[in-house]
Amino acid sequence: MQEALTIGELSARSGVAPSALRYYERLGLIRADRTGGNQRRYARAELRRVAFIRISQQVGVSLDKIRSALDSLPDSRTPTRADWARLSRLWRHELDQRIELLHRLRDELTGCIGCGCLSLQRCKLYNPEDELAAQGPGPRRILPAEDAATPAGPRPAPSTGPGA
Repeated sequence: MQEALTIGELSARSGVAPSALRYYERLGLIRADRTGGNQRRYARAELRRVAFIRISQQVGVSLDKIRSALDSLPDSRTPTRADWARLSRLWRHELDQRIELLHRLRDELTGCIGCGCLSLQRCKLYNPEDELAAQGPGPRRILPAEDAATPAGPRPAPSTGPGA
């Protein structure tokens, strides 16, 4: 079995566009060696890193947090099960909070899909005359109280990089 993968092979195996792989490399999320002809060659272990990046992004983890986590992995060897378990423990609380919020959205916004806001007295998003402004930015009836301390402004959407 071939040890190093070309960018096309890594793309085919990971399901990530070559442009996104180059973007991940520029960010330091993955590493490639170069041939004499300056072509990228990726170690097979990079497949696991790319899978980790994809899954993390799917649940809304920022590329900065992903990079920080990957930077804690050893450079000289393929990460072990213990390495990945340690990363899992670091994110467990945040992921549990995201899951809880998703459950709340599912349970509380079911009536919002296509409702046309016919029952504003029960609407979780309705905020007449911005009466909830003192509680913080955003949808205060939905977001957890600890989010009230979050500064106002748009939250960055998960990025998949160019071409992904």
